[in-house]
Amino acid sequence: MNVPLHLAKEQDVRAMGLEPVPGPERPGKLLAGLTEVRDSMRSMSVMLETCVKCGNCMRQCHSFLGTGDYYNFPAARADLMRKLYRRHFTLSGRFMGRLAGAEDFDHDTIDRWATYFYQCNECRRCAVFCPFGVDTAEITIAARHILTSIGVVPKFMQAVAANLRRTGNNMGIPKPALVDSVEFLQDELKEETGREVPIPVDKQGSKILYVPSSADFFTNVDTIFGAAKLFHALGADWTISSSVLEAANFGLLFHWPAMREHNRRLKETARALGAEMVVQGECGHGWRAARLGSQWASGPIPFRLLHVLEYAAENLARLPLKRLEMRVALHDPCNYVRGGGIVEPPRRILRAIVEDLVEMTPNREENFCCGGGSGILMDEMMDVRMKLGRCKAEQIRALGRLDYLAAPCSICKAQLPHVFKHYGLGDVAVGGILDLLGKAIVL
Repeated sequence: MNVPLHLAKEQDVRAMGLEPVPGPERPGKLLAGLTEVRDSMRSMSVMLETCVKCGNCMRQCHSFLGTGDYYNFPAARADLMRKLYRRHFTLSGRFMGRLAGAEDFDHDTIDRWATYFYQCNECRRCAVFCPFGVDTAEITIAARHILTSIGVVPKFMQAVAANLRRTGNNMGIPKPALVDSVEFLQDELKEETGREVPIPVDKQGSKILYVPSSADFFTNVDTIFGAAKLFHALGADWTISSSVLEAANFGLLFHWPAMREHNRRLKETARALGAEMVVQGECGHGWRAARLGSQWASGPIPFRLLHVLEYAAENLARLPLKRLEMRVALHDPCNYVRGGGIVEPPRRILRAIVEDLVEMTPNREENFCCGGGSGILMDEMMDVRMKLGRCKAEQIRALGRLDYLAAPCSICKAQLPHVFKHYGLGDVAVGGILDLLGKAIVL
């Protein structure tokens, strides 16, 4: 399924600190990038050499099931890299070529890479069901990194990375705008609760640095309300920072240097504020990048790192709560359950605050992706996003009547309302777990 990505222009690529590679030089640079990945990541060689094409991942992949496209079969997508790997790095491939499953570059290689590695949500469901544990998401991430290194990067990704580099958040919010937004939100909280519920900004000496998604200040305001009420009810000494106002870290999804840069920024901001704990907000891939990448970026982290749902679950007994008469389903974000260890905390919270929590089938580590993960929330990708969301739509439809779908990830919150509309699933509120927790906290 060929999708014409809107690629960043040369000046945009340079804004990322990269030099665009002329077309004739791209195959050589791509091979150099593949060599770098092979030399630095032994796991990549193992995965490229291990697959036996059993087809199990095909039966479990929402991308293939939704599009029916052969190259969205995880093993076939990985073959776009594997064929080059075999051609250049194995004896059988060098001497036997196609007979050994090896192929060299052709004029469509880079276009196929850009098309199909951006139709993978990097959800890792294939790895759960692979008898050898081959993680096609890691191959996808490596392929995107290599593409970025030669200047082939979607404009959407580049713009997010540029904003993150410039302001510390995806939306490009400068500090004056943040302060104005926070003042407005605090007024809203006072009108709702009758109390002063602060959202501190750059508060020096705070014990907790909370890292929200920047979307919480525009489209998901109930999420930041829930966080503010949570910290207020617990009497926590906390702050947000104008220099790292973003739990998301798109660098994980397409460019490792960008990921490491944001991780270093997080670490340096926490150190400057004197924070003893960093609490990450509701973002799936952002949590994975923070949890697994922060120490990789720049050494040991001098603070305790928690996800906000872990923090809330640890402190449930201390919260003044009421139960909400709602029928709620939980969508498990991929990077929580298959890459971040966040499985039971969301359930503990929801069981404490709603009357009726229903589970999808399948759930937890076997749950289907929303179809928007890995940052493919591009307008030009809407058609394929809906196809990738088909399995999720079928899960939701099977649940019957719902009052609320809890989706504690910014990308899931952006994708799922479109899935509801496209598949005629009715008028159901989609939001975070913090949103509901905020409504259940009695101040």
